Amino acid sequence: MKDRETTISQVEVASAFAALGSEQRLAILEVLVRAGPEGLTTGELGQRSSVEGSTLTHHLKILTSAGLIRQQKEGRRIVCAAVEFDTVEVLSTYLLRNCCLDSECTHNGERPND
Repeated sequence: MKDRETTISQVEVASAFAALGSEQRLAILEVLVRAGPEGLTTGELGQRSSVEGSTLTHHLKILTSAGLIRQQKEGRRIVCAAVEFDTVEVLSTYLLRNCCLDSECTHNGERPND
């Protein structure tokens, strides 16, 4: 993941955060984060997130394009969606990597970049 942190561009970061600019997409991602790396079938995901049908398909396409989730077919009948945990972690690190550099604040008694 360290290599990815140094190579992620502002365009990629902006795209990912733009994808999360919808309450429904954020809810979908939160459900998938709770589900863990195994993910859920689209049916289960729809039930848990209260986003179903073509609306769910639309949001999954956007989240997949932004690199936040992945989808895979399991046989002919089920498509699973799971979070790209490394990407989500890289985005968090990207936001916090320069935390407090221009101030005297501390977190838990330590500067985050020390």
